[in-house]
Amino acid sequence: MSHQNRDRSGLFDSLSVRLFLVTIGVILLVEFIVFLPSAANYRENWLNERVQAARIAALSLEAAPSRMVSEELSNDLLMRAEVLAVAELSADMREQILPPAMPLDGPMKEIDMMEETYLGSIGETLETLAAPDGRMLVVRAMGSGEGRVLEVILPEAPLKKGLGAYAARILIVSLIVSFTAAMLIYLLLILLVVRPMQRVTQAVIQFRQDPGSWSRKLGPTTRRDEIGRAQNALADMEAAVSESFRQRERLAQLGESVAKINHDLRNTLSTAQLASDALSTSDDPRVQRAVPRLERALERAIALATDTLKYGRSSTPLARLQPVNLSETIDEAALEALGEQETQVQLSNDLRPGETGHGDPDHIYRIAANLIRNAAEAMGERGGEIRISGGAGHIDFVDSGPGLPQRARENLFRPFAASSRKDGTGLGLSLSRDLARAMGGELSLVETGEGGTRFRLTLPPAPGAK
Repeated sequence: MSHQNRDRSGLFDSLSVRLFLVTIGVILLVEFIVFLPSAANYRENWLNERVQAARIAALSLEAAPSRMVSEELSNDLLMRAEVLAVAELSADMREQILPPAMPLDGPMKEIDMMEETYLGSIGETLETLAAPDGRMLVVRAMGSGEGRVLEVILPEAPLKKGLGAYAARILIVSLIVSFTAAMLIYLLLILLVVRPMQRVTQAVIQFRQDPGSWSRKLGPTTRRDEIGRAQNALADMEAAVSESFRQRERLAQLGESVAKINHDLRNTLSTAQLASDALSTSDDPRVQRAVPRLERALERAIALATDTLKYGRSSTPLARLQPVNLSETIDEAALEALGEQETQVQLSNDLRPGETGHGDPDHIYRIAANLIRNAAEAMGERGGEIRISGGAGHIDFVDSGPGLPQRARENLFRPFAASSRKDGTGLGLSLSRDLARAMGGELSLVETGEGGTRFRLTLPPAPGAK
């Protein structure tokens, strides 16, 4: 799926619209939960009113002789009480106080007001709303004396109609309340959440679409909540990424320049190599002794230029593993690193003459030359000692210099960051470690301090070695 398709959003994909709808839904749910006990209370009051009216009607019979009234008066009392019949029950008898005006036919439901629980009344309320038409209720409540129960028969239709009207009023009020509350909450969320998140989201989308030419527009905020922390983190990331792109652009330009320089350097070294071939025909003994060393130096320089081009293309030179005379290779590397000029640096090669290790001779040569050169430059004019020791498994490079500064330790082996010199690039140690790992070995810092620094080049084991 393309980025354009993912960025397209409908009405219900908007966070603000979703929050608005969720707010209305939550408030309506809360209103419904509140409605249930309220409706149950309405039903209970309605039934109690009818029972109380029936009880008053029954008490009016006490003044009549033998508690007998005419049929006309009985029907009038039933109508005023809005019931169909009233009876009183005791342990051994049933007394019909107000008989029904006509036969009672149809489904009936018994309700015992004395034993009905709170949850039970809620269930009965919901059942009333879904009750069939024409059903009658037989309601039992406390009678006029101890052990006596008043039984009232009444139609359920008025209760059902009243509950429906009550529910409709609650629904209208709930809709008004929920819509009003949702609008208020929606406006607050728009100001406090949605708009800040939209700014953050837009900045992220803009960065994703064109990170190279992206300009920083989202600044830090003083908010301390989650959105504020996210915006500040994004603002910090913007600065870091912008700096990274600028550095990458500079490195790309530098790489192009180095590639051109290496191309010219290879041509120059090839010419020098032809000149060295001509010198090899000289009869001068000094020339004859210097020519092999010159040829090796030119070959290594050409290889270095070629490998630098490969490194610019993120390719580490392949290692050609073979037995290597470590002592002789270190001597040649030291000669290149220190030169033949006068220096206060003393180098001690403690490797046994003829000590053989397994690795790439050019890789070991370049690693050693870089470490020795770095050590000599670290000790400066006051000089010091560089001691090379070890054996076939590893080589230690120890100097008596002042040690690595804290910045160099924190960024060790990171190109363009680990140099302790103002004009250094920090590429030397990074390249040296890549060369060591290309052989299957490792280059690591063992220790550093005021007494000096120790680097260790670990060599790969020879084939068949345990």
